[in-house]
Amino acid sequence: MSQYYDLGDETLWNPSNGAARLFHRQVAVFEAELGLPSGIGPMENDECQIDPAVLGVFTEALVVRHGQTGHAIIRALSEGFVATVLVLADRAGVDVHRPGPGPAADSLEGARDVQVQVQVQAQVPLPDPWGPLAESELRAAARELSRRMPR
Repeated sequence: MSQYYDLGDETLWNPSNGAARLFHRQVAVFEAELGLPSGIGPMENDECQIDPAVLGVFTEALVVRHGQTGHAIIRALSEGFVATVLVLADRAGVDVHRPGPGPAADSLEGARDVQVQVQVQAQVPLPDPWGPLAESELRAAARELSRRMPR
Protein backbone atom coordinates (compact mmCIF):
# COMPACT_ATOMS: atom_id res chain seq x y z
CA MET A 1 0.00 0.00 0.00
CA SER A 2 1.13 3.52 -0.65
CA GLN A 3 -0.01 7.10 -0.69
CA TYR A 4 0.34 9.85 -3.27
CA TYR A 5 1.63 13.41 -3.00
CA ASP A 6 0.25 15.05 -6.12
CA LEU A 7 0.37 18.34 -7.99
CA GLY A 8 -2.83 18.18 -10.00
CA ASP A 9 -2.65 14.93 -11.96
CA GLU A 10 1.13 14.55 -11.55
CA THR A 11 2.45 12.35 -8.75
CA LEU A 12 5.46 13.95 -7.07
CA TRP A 13 6.01 11.17 -4.56
CA ASN A 14 4.47 7.77 -3.89
CA PRO A 15 5.81 6.61 -0.50
CA SER A 16 4.74 3.64 1.57
CA ASN A 17 2.02 4.23 4.13
CA GLY A 18 4.53 4.30 7.00
CA ALA A 19 6.82 6.83 5.33
CA ALA A 20 3.84 8.98 4.30
CA ARG A 21 2.37 8.90 7.82
CA LEU A 22 5.69 9.88 9.43
CA PHE A 23 6.33 12.61 6.85
CA HIS A 24 2.82 14.06 7.23
CA ARG A 25 3.22 14.21 11.02
CA GLN A 26 6.53 16.01 10.58
CA VAL A 27 4.83 18.49 8.25
CA ALA A 28 2.47 19.42 11.10
CA VAL A 29 5.41 19.82 13.51
CA PHE A 30 7.30 22.15 11.18
CA GLU A 31 4.16 24.12 10.28
CA ALA A 32 3.75 24.80 14.00
CA GLU A 33 7.45 25.62 14.45
CA LEU A 34 7.47 28.06 11.52
CA GLY A 35 3.97 29.41 12.01
CA LEU A 36 3.33 28.87 8.29
CA PRO A 37 1.18 26.53 6.23
CA SER A 38 3.18 24.04 4.17
CA GLY A 39 1.04 23.79 1.06
CA ILE A 40 0.90 20.05 1.67
CA GLY A 41 -2.77 19.24 2.00
CA PRO A 42 -4.52 16.58 4.07
CA MET A 43 -4.24 12.93 3.11
CA GLU A 44 -7.65 11.90 1.78
CA ASN A 45 -8.28 8.56 0.10
CA ASP A 46 -4.50 7.97 -0.01
CA GLU A 47 -3.95 11.20 -1.94
CA CYS A 48 -2.57 14.56 -0.91
CA GLN A 49 -2.56 17.68 -3.09
CA ILE A 50 0.34 20.12 -2.97
CA ASP A 51 0.01 23.86 -3.52
CA PRO A 52 3.34 24.89 -5.09
CA ALA A 53 3.11 28.61 -4.20
CA VAL A 54 2.50 27.90 -0.52
CA LEU A 55 5.08 25.09 -0.56
CA GLY A 56 7.64 27.57 -1.91
CA VAL A 57 7.22 30.01 0.98
CA PHE A 58 7.25 27.15 3.49
CA THR A 59 10.35 25.56 1.96
CA GLU A 60 12.28 28.83 1.96
CA ALA A 61 11.37 29.42 5.61
CA LEU A 62 12.34 25.84 6.43
CA VAL A 63 15.72 26.25 4.75
CA VAL A 64 16.29 29.56 6.56
CA ARG A 65 15.40 27.95 9.91
CA HIS A 66 17.75 25.07 9.22
CA GLY A 67 20.52 27.42 8.13
CA GLN A 68 20.17 29.80 11.06
CA THR A 69 20.43 27.27 13.84
CA GLY A 70 23.81 26.39 15.23
CA HIS A 71 22.20 23.76 17.45
CA ALA A 72 23.60 20.37 16.45
CA ILE A 73 20.60 18.36 17.66
CA ILE A 74 18.04 20.56 15.92
CA ARG A 75 20.05 20.38 12.71
CA ALA A 76 20.29 16.58 12.99
CA LEU A 77 16.56 16.22 13.70
CA SER A 78 15.51 18.46 10.83
CA GLU A 79 17.99 17.68 8.06
CA GLY A 80 16.17 14.69 6.57
CA PHE A 81 12.83 16.48 6.64
CA VAL A 82 14.29 19.60 5.02
CA ALA A 83 15.93 17.50 2.29
CA THR A 84 12.65 15.65 1.63
CA VAL A 85 10.73 18.92 1.31
CA LEU A 86 13.42 20.25 -1.05
CA VAL A 87 12.82 17.22 -3.29
CA LEU A 88 9.06 17.85 -3.33
CA ALA A 89 9.60 21.55 -4.03
CA ASP A 90 11.95 20.72 -6.90
CA ARG A 91 9.49 18.22 -8.37
CA ALA A 92 6.71 20.81 -8.02
CA GLY A 93 8.79 23.28 -10.03
CA VAL A 94 9.46 25.54 -7.05
CA ASP A 95 12.78 27.37 -7.25
CA VAL A 96 14.10 27.59 -3.69
CA HIS A 97 16.77 30.16 -2.97
CA ARG A 98 18.24 31.54 0.18
CA PRO A 99 15.65 34.27 0.78
CA GLY A 100 16.45 37.83 1.73
CA PRO A 101 14.02 39.91 3.80
CA GLY A 102 10.44 38.81 3.34
CA PRO A 103 7.84 36.34 4.65
CA ALA A 104 10.22 33.39 4.95
CA ALA A 105 12.89 35.29 6.86
CA ASP A 106 10.41 37.41 8.84
CA SER A 107 8.56 34.32 10.11
CA LEU A 108 11.67 33.24 12.00
CA GLU A 109 12.30 36.44 13.94
CA GLY A 110 13.49 35.41 17.37
CA ALA A 111 13.70 31.71 16.47
CA ARG A 112 17.29 31.23 17.55
CA ASP A 113 18.61 28.26 19.46
CA VAL A 114 21.88 28.09 21.28
CA GLN A 115 24.03 24.98 21.41
CA VAL A 116 25.53 24.54 24.86
CA GLN A 117 29.05 23.17 24.72
CA VAL A 118 29.68 20.33 27.15
CA GLN A 119 33.27 20.15 28.36
CA VAL A 120 35.08 19.94 25.07
CA GLN A 121 38.88 19.81 24.95
CA ALA A 122 39.26 22.07 21.94
CA GLN A 123 36.22 23.97 20.77
CA VAL A 124 35.91 23.95 17.04
CA PRO A 125 33.66 26.72 15.73
CA LEU A 126 30.61 25.57 13.82
CA PRO A 127 30.76 26.30 10.10
CA ASP A 128 28.76 29.24 8.79
CA PRO A 129 25.27 27.70 8.40
CA TRP A 130 24.91 29.47 5.07
CA GLY A 131 28.44 28.74 3.96
CA PRO A 132 28.89 26.93 0.65
CA LEU A 133 29.66 23.63 2.38
CA ALA A 134 26.50 23.60 4.53
CA GLU A 135 24.23 24.54 1.65
CA SER A 136 25.83 22.08 -0.76
CA GLU A 137 25.54 19.27 1.82
CA LEU A 138 21.81 19.94 2.26
CA ARG A 139 21.25 19.97 -1.50
CA ALA A 140 23.37 16.80 -1.89
CA ALA A 141 21.19 15.09 0.72
CA ALA A 142 18.11 16.14 -1.26
CA ARG A 143 19.58 14.75 -4.50
CA GLU A 144 20.32 11.43 -2.79
CA LEU A 145 16.82 11.24 -1.32
CA SER A 146 15.28 12.05 -4.69
CA ARG A 147 16.73 8.83 -6.07
CA ARG A 148 14.94 6.92 -3.34
CA MET A 149 11.57 8.70 -3.56
CA PRO A 150 9.40 6.84 -6.09
CA ARG A 151 6.84 8.71 -8.13
